[in-house]
Amino acid sequence: MLIQDFVKLLTESGIEQNEANIEVKLLLEAAGYSLVDIISGKKLDNDTLKKVEFMVKERIKTRKPIQYIIGLADFMGEKFLVNESVLIPRDETELLVRKAVEIIKENKFKTIMDMCSGSGCIACMIAKLSQATVMGVDISTEALHVALSNMEKLALFNRATFRKSNLFEKIREDERFDMIVSNPPYIAPKFRQTLQKEVKFEPEIALFTKDEKGIEFYEKISADAPKYLNKGGYLMFEIGIEQSKDVANIMNNNGFSDIKILKDLAGIERVIWGKI
Repeated sequence: MLIQDFVKLLTESGIEQNEANIEVKLLLEAAGYSLVDIISGKKLDNDTLKKVEFMVKERIKTRKPIQYIIGLADFMGEKFLVNESVLIPRDETELLVRKAVEIIKENKFKTIMDMCSGSGCIACMIAKLSQATVMGVDISTEALHVALSNMEKLALFNRATFRKSNLFEKIREDERFDMIVSNPPYIAPKFRQTLQKEVKFEPEIALFTKDEKGIEFYEKISADAPKYLNKGGYLMFEIGIEQSKDVANIMNNNGFSDIKILKDLAGIERVIWGKI
């Protein structure tokens, strides 16, 4: 079986061509077949063929995301450990991280909180790309295990730390941050049945809200964030489609000003931030 055959199997199962190409590349790398091997057209040995064929068949049969099958996800040039306890990092979250790092560098910020940290990809990349220290917070013990493993993998000891907490519940009153950044759950329950099969493998606690608009976590975080931000500090969120107006109003009502919004490549408003 050739590489093209794996791509064909995936596309015939309903996976889009470009996505199938990317997935086969990821599978080959996971099986020990490097990018150089792929480019040079190196022949697959039988062991590699069997590994990749097994994973392709599992992908087709279960529709489990390829990242969960191989246990890794690409994000901002790094490979992050992932499992079904954490969300798979997405391209739109890169916008959040890059804008956060830009603001951190401009203001020489030193202490950052990543609320709803999940795999730790936001906390780790902010720590890696700036001089700030970052504390990631999450309610899930399983997610925190993944985040700690990613911190160790990227050798960010004492730069990215993690704490179990239901939002600000376990944050001390004397702890202060220059920025709080968050990619919280923001999918309203009514959209549950419209999601791709692949998304249903991801942890519901990290995806769905209980309110009809998907904004409950923006309300909770915005209400308490001022207590934990230094004067002139920033609150920054990733947001869902058509949520920018609601979130901007929430932030305004909680004392944040100079609110700005960043669109992704598709023109969708994806990142919002304001200053206290």
